[in-house]
Amino acid sequence: QVQLVESGGGLVQAGGSLRLSCAASGRTISNYAMGWFRQAPGKEREFVASISWSGGSSTLYADAVKGRFTVSRDNTKNTLYLQMNSLNPEDPAAYYCAGGAVMGGPERLRSRYNHWGQGTQVTVSS
Repeated sequence: QVQLVESGGGLVQAGGSLRLSCAASGRTISNYAMGWFRQAPGKEREFVASISWSGGSSTLYADAVKGRFTVSRDNTKNTLYLQMNSLNPEDPAAYYCAGGAVMGGPERLRSRYNHWGQGTQVTVSS
């Protein structure tokens, strides 16, 4: 069983940056496809970014964040990251880290992920 704990959320001005971290325990995430999702109040949880297991090199992004957000992993720290630049008023949400398939490629669908963190809140001030 993989346990995922997100951190790094907070309040940032529009145009600013944040880096979210997702620390894993229980299993090594290098073997898993991993993803980031977000959920704003009153909205469905939506896909943000995904990265393949470490044997591949693929990433996938939602159109809304492409060119601004970067997903990466540090296998030595068993940690997933989401670098978020040029934050805008459409980005505030609770951000969730998710673990997907063993030796999987990047995925958009929530149903492809079996393990979820508790979320970290991102707020953007204008």
